Amino acid sequence: MEASEHTAEARMTVWVRGRVQGVGFRWFTRANALRIGGLRGFALNLGDGRVQVVAEGNRAQCEELLEWLKEGDTPGRVDGVTEIWDSPRGGYNGFAIR
Repeated sequence: MEASEHTAEARMTVWVRGRVQGVGFRWFTRANALRIGGLRGFALNLGDGRVQVVAEGNRAQCEELLEWLKEGDTPGRVDGVTEIWDSPRGGYNGFAIR
């Protein structure tokens, strides 16, 4: 990956499966997004038990959050993570819990 691709603005949508609701997962996701810095988006509980995370920022920052979601010290239990990448759409102020 070229340096310009690594710093390019990106939108990452992630679906996290496992025991990720009712364990503080969204709060910790927001805390990590704020720790990483420069990310805008949200974490949302879905009706099927998954958590959806949308993050916009430079690709390296999005990848750092993705790595934490996959391998980090997350609350609950993560059984699987699926992500898609796109161009940023904007419209987010900070990183929210929904």
